[in-house]
This record gives sequence, C-alpha cells and structure tokens, in this order.
Amino acid sequence: MDFGKLSSIDDVDFSLPPEPAQNTLVLDALPPASDSYIYIGATGYNMKQWVGRWYNPGTKEKDFLRAYGLQFNTIEHNTTHYRIPDAPTVARWREETPGDFRFCPKIPQTISHARDLGLSGGQIPLFCEVISGLAEKLGCCFLQLPPNFSTGDLGLLSRFLEIFPSELPLAVEVRHESFFKPTLPAEDYFQLLQHHRRAAVITDVSGRRDVCHMRLTAGKTLVRFVGNGLHKTDYQRINDWSTRIKTWMNAGLREVYFFTHEPDNLLAPELAVYCNDSFSNAIPEAALRGPQPVSGQQGTLF
Repeated sequence: MDFGKLSSIDDVDFSLPPEPAQNTLVLDALPPASDSYIYIGATGYNMKQWVGRWYNPGTKEKDFLRAYGLQFNTIEHNTTHYRIPDAPTVARWREETPGDFRFCPKIPQTISHARDLGLSGGQIPLFCEVISGLAEKLGCCFLQLPPNFSTGDLGLLSRFLEIFPSELPLAVEVRHESFFKPTLPAEDYFQLLQHHRRAAVITDVSGRRDVCHMRLTAGKTLVRFVGNGLHKTDYQRINDWSTRIKTWMNAGLREVYFFTHEPDNLLAPELAVYCNDSFSNAIPEAALRGPQPVSGQQGTLF
C-alpha cells in the first residue's frame, strides 16, 4: 500500500492518539458478550515467495488459499475490488478455508469509486447477493472510498448506508483530510457510522498520522497497519496496539480485524507472527491465531 508511505520515517511520531472520549459511549452501548476475537491477516494469498517458508514446499498456486487459511484467520480480500465474483467462486473460497476463517472483501471499485457510489445501478445488490454466500465466513465488507471523497459528500454516503443490507457487516475507510479535522462535518461522519453500526477503518501509516484516528463506531473495528520493512518501530507500534486493543476488549469490543501491510506483502507473515505473540500475551482471553513457519523455518522477528 503506497498511501501515506514516506521515504524516511526518522522524524515520525508513531504514538497512538489518546483515546477519543466518544469511544466510551459506543462501548457502553454494546450488548454484553462472553467471547472476543482478534483476526490477523495479510492483503493477499497469491504469494509464490511464501512457498517453502509459510506454505509447505511444493504447494501449487491452485492451493494457495488453502495454505493461507492454515496460517491466517482473515484476509483483506482485494480481488473483489476489481470484479464481482460469481457464486461458484465464493462457494470455493468458503469451502477451502477453515471454520474460524473470516473474509473481509473490498467493495468493488465500480461501486466505491462511482460518482454516485453505485446507487443508480445494479452493482450493489449483485455484490451483496453473491458475497452473502460466504455465510458465517463473512467477516466485514470493506468500503474504501477514493481520496477526493470529502465531508461534502456525506449525503451520498448516508444514502449508500441506508440501502446497504444491515445483515452484512461493513467497515468504511476515508482518506480525505476533511474527515480528520475537529469540525462538525467530520464528527457527523463518525456519528453516521455509529448510527448504522458500521466500523470506521483505522489506518496506521507513517505519512498520514491523522487517519490513525482511533474512533470506534461499532462492536468491531478494522485496522490496517502499514509497516516499514520490519523496522524496529514496527514492533513497538504493535506492542502499543496490543495495549489499546486490550483496553477496548476489556470495555466490550468483540471483534478486531488487524491487517499487516509490508512492502509487496512479502514480510506480512513475519509481522503477523509478532502480532499474534504480542496480542496473545496482552489479551490471553481473546480467540486468535497467527502464522508459523513451515518445515522448521524460523521467523525473522528482530
């Protein structure tokens, strides 16, 4: 992911922002639940470079999803951003992954990047019908709005949220600076998501610290963590996230989807291993799992 990347991170303050006061209201309103889940994933599974290290030696490309599912329990599924899959493809995805696996499919760009967010065509109901075939393995659909989508477009987003099926979980990512300023329109955005019980995607990336907003608007959240090639700061940042997620889960948050982005996706499993260890130590009561190297390989954590 190139968004927010810097050529040098020497002067970046990676501290997580203070806890927003509005989070207390969201967490206090959640129904009680006994179980909590952390899903750790990467942004793709078609990685030939992982064969022999994270996938068993000799794994064929047609079996990459099965191999990925044994290592991770979620995926930021970019495939759906470029085309709506057919029902047999979705059924195969569901069949080839373990019972605890959850897909987070991106809303197709024919919807997310359309001038009217797809409201005038048939793409939204078509996507929703097909993706509902994931059934219990649908974690959270992911609407990634274009960079020029601003608080001035909130009316359009409101209409989209009114028609998007309430039974399909959804997280929304915005990037325009207007959403992260201390203004009434920016607050209206988070209140809109809260009203519809939709998650506000949090992105932790070096060059845009404002998008690491820490706002909760639903009983789950989706975090996109952009590392810097396993730089030492990547690990400290993960430790900070462990502390924050522990605070949220102690207060009632039930699900966290945490996606590790590293350059070209190559080192995402290494960082995910560290996430699993750090989160497990901080929040032992949460259900989670992360990758382990195959064939006696050792992960590179430091």
